[in-house]
Amino acid sequence: MANIISDETIEYVGILAKLELSDAEKEQAKADMGRMLDYIDKLGELDTDGVEPMSHVFSAENVFREDVVTNGDDRERLLSNAPQEKDGMFVVPPTF
Repeated sequence: MANIISDETIEYVGILAKLELSDAEKEQAKADMGRMLDYIDKLGELDTDGVEPMSHVFSAENVFREDVVTNGDDRERLLSNAPQEKDGMFVVPPTF
């Protein structure tokens, strides 16, 4: 399958990646892409009958916890260090 990679393909990929490749780098990229496509072809030869499709190697589990308030209403303690406080809120300088 490596034969389907043309110089135009390498040039196009270079444009998409915003790379300026020298002639030697283009030839190296062409060889590398050819090896990748050959490997993909080889993977296609594997017998996958009976293998369940998956999106990840590890099983997905819900890792979320319940949203429970743990600190309660501690407004007075939180506002005790505020330089200014009004109606239970911090007073800050206006910003425009």
